[in-house]
Amino acid sequence: MLRPMPQTSTAGSAPSGVREVELAIQGMTCAACAVRIERKLNKLDQVTATVNLAAETARAEIPADMPDRTLIEAIERAGYGARLARPAHAAGPGPAVRGAPATAGATAGAGTAADAGAAGRAPAAHGPFDAAGAEDEAGSAGRTARYLKRRLIVALIFFLPLTDLSILLSLFPVYRFPGWQWVLIALTAPVALWAAWPFHRAALKNARHGACSMDTLVSLGIVASTVWSLYAMFWRDTSRARESILFVLAHRSAGAIYLDVAAGVTTFVLAGRYFEAWSRQRSGNALRALAAVGAKDVAVIDQLGFERRRPVAALAVGDRFIVRPGETVATDGEVVFGQSAVDRSVLTGESQPLDVGVGDLVVG
Repeated sequence: MLRPMPQTSTAGSAPSGVREVELAIQGMTCAACAVRIERKLNKLDQVTATVNLAAETARAEIPADMPDRTLIEAIERAGYGARLARPAHAAGPGPAVRGAPATAGATAGAGTAADAGAAGRAPAAHGPFDAAGAEDEAGSAGRTARYLKRRLIVALIFFLPLTDLSILLSLFPVYRFPGWQWVLIALTAPVALWAAWPFHRAALKNARHGACSMDTLVSLGIVASTVWSLYAMFWRDTSRARESILFVLAHRSAGAIYLDVAAGVTTFVLAGRYFEAWSRQRSGNALRALAAVGAKDVAVIDQLGFERRRPVAALAVGDRFIVRPGETVATDGEVVFGQSAVDRSVLTGESQPLDVGVGDLVVG
């Protein structure tokens, strides 16, 4: 027999009539975004929610009769996008399994039966890997990475010559030539407007909802440095020399200019966002590769002692199942009877099966 490995399970402790919903969120860029969404969700009646910025997900315990659309609309009103990440599971108690100890989590056995603990549906955090969810997340990260890559390439193309000219003409006015302002503007416009548009769009969206985020600061920095540079190149000398604007446009000007700052902020923040999306995409690909070698179904022992094959995704807390020699353990647990070799390559990366016995912890 197998004894379940003790785990913390929200499913076993959630009150009856409550279910758990997981949402995938689009548009979060910083911790302030996550805090804002979490606050919006927790303001809903009888809703307890947590937001994971790194995974771009929100997990909420809601009344069983509350539609999922209520959560999605609350997030959309906050200025972000949301969709269901996976089907919701009931969080209330389920039918008890004979002889199951009052602990949560699933167990595995070595050539014998496993005991999966207290009754109720296992929470998604401790259940089998959701390959479809990981594929959706990796696909979304891939689209985001390609979107940011295009803008990053454009920003890099214009950033390098713009930085050289901006610093040179700012520090050494003697090298300024007629119409040099328009050259700098032509190099700045694609970066400060098109490449930086994701920051401006997010800042405007946050402003409409009376909120600020990291995008707000980035957008303000780009706009402020660009506007000041335009003033320094054109109108600053006009007020001093009392010449017409047409005269200034065709002749040398003075004053510090920061167009290179606007382009630099845009380029480096875009680079950070791109590498973040790229690494998330690679992580999703790695998880899908691990899922390919994981258990797809499991031999569950019912209350009458009969063995039945069941998909791993259908495992519930309280189930007992068999792990035969060489098989992959479906989920975390502790061996309570039997001895055999199990495949732990999902955890260790080693293809050689390892011997386990009574009292050993196994990881699925």
